Order: sequence, then structure tokens, then C-alpha cells
Amino acid sequence: MDSTAARGQESAPRVVAVVVTYNREQLLEQCLDGLAAQERRPDAVVVVDNASSDGSGRVADAHPLGADVLHLRRNVGGAGGFAAGMARALVRHDADWLWLMDDDTVPTPSALAELLRSIEASPVRLSVLSSRAVWTDGRDHPMNTQRTRFRASAGEKRDAAAAGGRPIRTASYVSALLRGEDVRRLGLPYADYFIWSDDFEHTGRLLRRGRGLQVPASVVEHRTVLFGDAQSNPGSRFYYDVRNRTWALLRTTSFTPSEKVLYGGSTVLGWLRRLARHRGELTGVGARGLLAALRRGPRPSAAVLATDPEAAADVRRIERAAGR
Repeated sequence: MDSTAARGQESAPRVVAVVVTYNREQLLEQCLDGLAAQERRPDAVVVVDNASSDGSGRVADAHPLGADVLHLRRNVGGAGGFAAGMARALVRHDADWLWLMDDDTVPTPSALAELLRSIEASPVRLSVLSSRAVWTDGRDHPMNTQRTRFRASAGEKRDAAAAGGRPIRTASYVSALLRGEDVRRLGLPYADYFIWSDDFEHTGRLLRRGRGLQVPASVVEHRTVLFGDAQSNPGSRFYYDVRNRTWALLRTTSFTPSEKVLYGGSTVLGWLRRLARHRGELTGVGARGLLAALRRGPRPSAAVLATDPEAAADVRRIERAAGR
């Protein structure tokens, strides 16, 4: 490719949105409407229907946006859905950038355009960008507070400010824009996480040596039922919180030793606060999660998706190329 063509490709990157849905047909329709209303529309949209039992799959198929809909045979959670969706976007749509969101995420019309403006304005190469997530009343959503980069240098802060953002160390999949080249090189999220911390580990992996930004001008609504942190009273899902965060901190190289100490300490303090409020409900669940994490690490993502051979093949292709 000559330099002119290369510059043209850089100025018009191919963005593929990836939406994972499970039994929320009304919210999914609002999400797809938001994608269709973008000032700069994504070049393609992949919707992963996680074996929904309502009409979510039909909504995705019928929406005028014309999404590429992957109907999974069983629910593999958000983690499995994003692994399958990212692989499909890379293998079948040749994505330069992956724009990730849950089905309860509704982007404002300028959300994608603002992320791309930050890429263009940045004096350094970016790997991950994240939007500002607000609740339905406009308040910043506590579920999607992005982790600021620990000990970011003055130069990193200046570079981030020049691009209209702040430096981050991890990002939520509630409107995250990931560089496709880096996902090809470093791999997909672990499908075996099922729910929670898959985005923490995966974006942590991409940003261990890459740069990331939160872009306040890019705004999405995270239309959860309640305003608050879903993990404040997680019930049986506390199992995944404990298992997956332990996996991320003990069984990966996504974080430096000092970060593992820092994030591990803050994680344990959070667990202790929850246990103090809901001891009878959470103690046994958390213990099972910890034991599961210590017994084994996550299975290969292609194995988790084995009931869907097409999705498993795409995942295997990306993971093998990344040496995983």
C-alpha cells in the first residue's frame, strides 16, 4: 500500500460496533436506534444474541440498521458474547476499531464521532477509548467509573488533555472503542468469565503497554433499572465477582506487580464491605468463587463456545494468531 492510500485508510478507519444482548428486546431496540442515529455511523454492526428466550433475536434481525446477527445456541454471558462478537467483527468485517456495548447502552448521536476526534487529535497512538456513561437522569453512572492510570506521568496527562480526555488503565464495555490491531495481537477477552471483570482484564491487557483515554465529550446512556453499582448486593453473582477478579489478578500478566497489589487491596476491601452488609447471603458464594479461581484458570474461549462451531472457529482463529 502506498503512503497516500495508507493515510486515507488512517483518516477513515473501519469501525464495527459489537452489541451483546440477552432477553432485553426493548432496550436492544433503543440501542440499535442509537447506533442508527450516529453522526458518524459505524461501518458495520454485529449483534450477538445470547440464546434469548424473548424477542431480542427477532428485533436484531428486523431492525433497519441491517446488523450481522449471531444467534448463539446457549447463553455464554457477556464475556462469551463479546469474545464471539469481537472475533466475528475482526474475521468477517475486517474491523480497524471495535466499538463495544451492552444492549442497555444507548449512545448519544455524537458518541462515536467524539471518540474518533480524540484519536485524530491524540499526539500518541491509542489502544482503548471509553465514553462517559450517564444514567437516564444525566448523572454519571457509578457502574462505569473508569480506572485512572496509576502514576500517569505529566507527559501522559498532557497527551490525554490534548486529545480531550484523561488517561485510563482499564475500561468498561459500556461504550469502549478498541483498536483491532491490538486485539489481533493480544487476543480476545476470556469467554469463561461469563459475567463481570472480563472487560477489566481484557482492557487491562491492552493497556499494560498501550495508551487509553476516557473522552467526556462522548456520552452514552447506561439504562440500568436502578442507579448504582450492580455489585453492591450481587447475590449469587458474587461467585463470578470473586472468581473472575482473582483470575484477573493472579492468573494473567495484564497488570504489573504493583498494580496487582493496589487493585487486589481495593478489591478485597470492597468484598469485605459487601460481606459486612450481606454476610449470610454472600459468604458461601464468595468462598466457592475463590476456590474455583484457585483450582484452575479460565478455559480456552473456543472451548466455551464449542456448542456454536461457527463462533468457536472465529475465536480460535484470532486466539491462535495472538499465540494464545
